[in-house]
Amino acid sequence: MNNNKDIFTRFVGLDVGKDTVVVYDSQGQCCGSFSNEKSALLKLANHFCEQTLAICEATGGYETRVLQAFITAKIAIHRADARKVKAFIRSFGTLAKTDKLDAQALADYAQERQAKLILWVPLQKQRKTLQALVLRRDELVAMRTAENNRLQAPDNQPARASISALLKHLSGQIKKLEGKINQLIEACKELRKSRDTMVAVPGVGSVTAAHLLALMPELGSINRRQIASLAGLAPHPRDSGNATGYRNVRGGRTQVKRTLFMAALSASRNHPVLKQSYNKMIEDGKKPIVDITAIMRRLIVILNAKIRDQYKNI
Repeated sequence: MNNNKDIFTRFVGLDVGKDTVVVYDSQGQCCGSFSNEKSALLKLANHFCEQTLAICEATGGYETRVLQAFITAKIAIHRADARKVKAFIRSFGTLAKTDKLDAQALADYAQERQAKLILWVPLQKQRKTLQALVLRRDELVAMRTAENNRLQAPDNQPARASISALLKHLSGQIKKLEGKINQLIEACKELRKSRDTMVAVPGVGSVTAAHLLALMPELGSINRRQIASLAGLAPHPRDSGNATGYRNVRGGRTQVKRTLFMAALSASRNHPVLKQSYNKMIEDGKKPIVDITAIMRRLIVILNAKIRDQYKNI
């Protein structure tokens, strides 16, 4: 979180599109639409003072140039969760939607929530490359699963030769990507040490470690509650008066959850402490999904602590 409460006096909302960026400045000195190109964005960012907090939403990668331009200009910037901003806008009863209104809402959101916003920090080059490779591998695995399902479909004999050929190609591409991922991790001392730390935990394999290195760069730098929340594994209370509601988990990073689910299944059988905990919950009659979710949460907390201790010893 941003611990320098109320240090910002100027707030800039950036509604990012594929070709243009609509800007709203809380001081009214710089409003309008700008090209989503490196030179134009850098010129825009240099217009602001160091007391400025800029904010944009994640837009499938189109915000990357904006983030990099403001970091280059040494202007603080936050990449917002679109769901939180949408809820913020709705809280005012606003129904209208335009790019300018969205940019203004982002600036208002930044001004109100500045003390709680995490400033965007660019990934190291190796970790950014790792993230791209891991995400591409996930896409190909999803495609392979879909093709496998088609192969098993009834009355699909005429298409099976084509499906089988594509499956073979996808498996080859996945294997190549896994090789590149391993080479990248081996070539970077920090990534290699973190991977080795994680795979030493029973239930965590090299694929899980690579996913967490790529998709949770915060590992080891935040506390256990924050890491559980980022992973979408923090139980949210639903209490009112004397009534105590069922606590469930929601939100978080979907791909991280999927990775941790498979790791938790393995850990529930192979990790001496987590296996005992899992069996105890089963004996107590808790729901299987509750049991495995609890193991997922404990697993990510354990990994976070081990990575944190690794950094302390460097």
